Amino acid sequence: MYVVKSPLSDADLKIVSEALQGALVDLVDLSLVVKQVHWNVVGPRFRSVHLQLDDVVASARLHSDTVAERASALGVSPDGRAATVAAGSGIGTVTDGWVKDADAVGTLVEALGAVITRMRERVKSTENPDPVSQDLLIGITADLEKHHWMFQAENG
Repeated sequence: MYVVKSPLSDADLKIVSEALQGALVDLVDLSLVVKQVHWNVVGPRFRSVHLQLDDVVASARLHSDTVAERASALGVSPDGRAATVAAGSGIGTVTDGWVKDADAVGTLVEALGAVITRMRERVKSTENPDPVSQDLLIGITADLEKHHWMFQAENG
């Protein structure tokens, strides 16, 4: 059943829907991973890292909503269910228990790096089929790269 009809061709819509769904999965998982680290970070830099983690969660949640709404606007039903996210995320798992502040920063550098790599692939894949979605993905990637830079500088 199609409630919303996309202006894109079926072939273009397939490429774009895969890019948007993949971005949604990575962004939802990023928000969950970062929140897990946020709840468990300890160490002398606790407060600054704790607050910085909240910034990433807010960004990931905002961007996941934007991506899901773009998919909906194109007639694609977004899927952010836990099982879908667990099966499709490109982010590694986070250990349980307390996380030293330096390890938390390292975890974020890795997680953001993984998402950025996949987002850049999506940017390339959407260039011709849908420059509007590509523009959205470019903006999200730029924001994630800013967070990535800031966490790298934490351990510089």
